[in-house]
Amino acid sequence: MSKKHGIKVQPLLLEDPDEALGANTPLELQDLERACQRIRAKKLVNSGVNIADIDRIDSRGSLAVGRGSFIDVNNVFEGHVEIGKNTKIGPNCYIKDSVIGNGVTLKASTVIEDSLVGDLCKLGPFARIRGGTEIEGNAELGNFVEANRSKIGTESKAKHLTYLGDSNLGRKVNIGAGTITCNYDGKNKHKTKLDDGSFIGSNTSLVAPVKVGKEAYTGAGSVITKNVPPGSLAIGRSRQSNIKRKK
Repeated sequence: MSKKHGIKVQPLLLEDPDEALGANTPLELQDLERACQRIRAKKLVNSGVNIADIDRIDSRGSLAVGRGSFIDVNNVFEGHVEIGKNTKIGPNCYIKDSVIGNGVTLKASTVIEDSLVGDLCKLGPFARIRGGTEIEGNAELGNFVEANRSKIGTESKAKHLTYLGDSNLGRKVNIGAGTITCNYDGKNKHKTKLDDGSFIGSNTSLVAPVKVGKEAYTGAGSVITKNVPPGSLAIGRSRQSNIKRKK
C-alpha cells in the first residue's frame, strides 16, 4: 500500500522480536508490558547483573545497576534509581528515586524513597526509608525501622522497631529497640540530634527539639525532654515500687 502511494519502504532492525508486538486488548497490553520489562532485565543481565527471575522484576523509569549486584524476585524500581556494584537486593523491595551505594544489603520488603544509601549499609527486613533521608556507609537499619528526613551517620545502628524523624545521628550511634523521636507537637516538626557514640536505651522517647551529647546514654524506657550533656547518663522514668500482694 505504501509503495503504491510512492512512500519509500525499508526494513527496521530490532534487538528483540518482542519489540514488534502490538496491543489491541487489555490482556495484550499486559503481555507487551511484560515483554518490555523482560527486554530491560536482559540488558541488565548482559551488563553483569544477576537477576533471580527476569519475569519478576519491574523497572518503571531509569534503572542503572553496577556489575556483580544481585536482584531477587518481585522488586519494583520507580523513577530514577542508581544501584552500585556488588549490592544484594532481597525479595519484594520497592525503590523510588534513590541512589544505593556499593556492597549494600537490602533484606526482604525494604522500601526506599527519595533517599541516599551509602556503601556497605544493611537495611531491613521491612525497613522504610522515606524522603530526604541520607544513610552514610556501614550503617544498619533493621526490621520495622522507619527513617524520615533524617541523616544516619557512619556505622550507626537502629536494628529493631524504631522511628527516626527529622533526626541527625552522628557516627557509631546505637539506637535500642522501641525508640522513637517525638518530632511533631501537633503544629510543627522539630529536630533531634544524637552526637557521635551516643547510646539510646530501648523504648526511649526523644521529645524534640532535643540533643544527646557525645557518648551520652539514656536509660531504657526514658522520656527525654531536655538536652543530655556529653558523657552523661539520662534517666527519665518512674521509680519501680514492689508491693507485697495480700492473699
